[in-house]
Amino acid sequence: MDRFLAASQLTALADDLAQTGPVLAPIAEGGSVVFRWYRPGMRIELSRMASTSPKAATFPQTEPLLAVRREGEAKTPTVEATLPPRSRTVVLGCRPCGARGKEIFGPVFLGGVHDPYFARRREDALFMAVVCTRPETTCFCTSVGGGPADTVGVDVLLIPVEGGFVARSVTAAGEKVLAHALFAEAGARSAEADAVIAKANAAMPPQDDFRTAPEKLLARFDDKDFWERQSAKCISCGACTYMCPTCYCFNITDDDLGLESRRIRTWDNCMSYLFTLEGSGHNPRPTKAHRLKNRVSHKFSYYPTIHSGTIACCGCGRCIKHCPVGVDIRAIVRAAQEYGG
Repeated sequence: MDRFLAASQLTALADDLAQTGPVLAPIAEGGSVVFRWYRPGMRIELSRMASTSPKAATFPQTEPLLAVRREGEAKTPTVEATLPPRSRTVVLGCRPCGARGKEIFGPVFLGGVHDPYFARRREDALFMAVVCTRPETTCFCTSVGGGPADTVGVDVLLIPVEGGFVARSVTAAGEKVLAHALFAEAGARSAEADAVIAKANAAMPPQDDFRTAPEKLLARFDDKDFWERQSAKCISCGACTYMCPTCYCFNITDDDLGLESRRIRTWDNCMSYLFTLEGSGHNPRPTKAHRLKNRVSHKFSYYPTIHSGTIACCGCGRCIKHCPVGVDIRAIVRAAQEYGG
């Protein structure tokens, strides 16, 4: 189903959606665009990709898992899971790569181990993604199976046209959203939307062929010199992991508040020395070369080997664009594919 949303009605739509549940949207803050929980008065910015990803909709940066309470004279505390409340969460205005990113979490959190927190958030989340009409030089979504109008993980695709957006439903949940009174008949704009998608696809940079990446990276596993060269300029800041839509490393800590305590899950950074530091003092990944090897190989070798060839990267390019020293994950994978014949 195609409907039309006037650009002037975007804020009104966000206001209405926020009446029934949280809305995560790209918001202009100073000179940046970042995802924030929408409140009336915020300015939604869809003309450029946000620096951060919409991952928080299904995998929050900080999330309570358990609440532990001791009441009165009771010797045994009460322990209960703090599952998120049932409420539809709308991600309004992410890029298709951001919506696709959450699909990488599925085999991990809904496979052999069922994570009820992620499961509930994913079930209750609705993604309205906007087509990338001006891909950046750091974008490589088409090299990992996506595209500027990709619909994997998307419920409604927003296609920029003259005066607003053609809203194209992808799922039944998305079709229900398009019944909102702010949407009008698309009419001839549907053909304009198709032309916009074709132009966006044609504007994408040439694709990389990563089909040999899993075995080539594995072949480089013990090549210390190779990984030291690739990691030479890395400063282990971890920006790449925190901005990535597909990174799911986390830490669990207990917040002791006396009679009431919490167990909390937070994002963690595999590029940090502390990430794999053991209580004994031993660290199996003692150098940044070890850690970068793990990060790149996990996305382009370990994960696709385990999960039917799917690369654990959506090609958004945030890790490249926002790296303070210009580490390019594409260049590392290419070098692994070419190195040593």
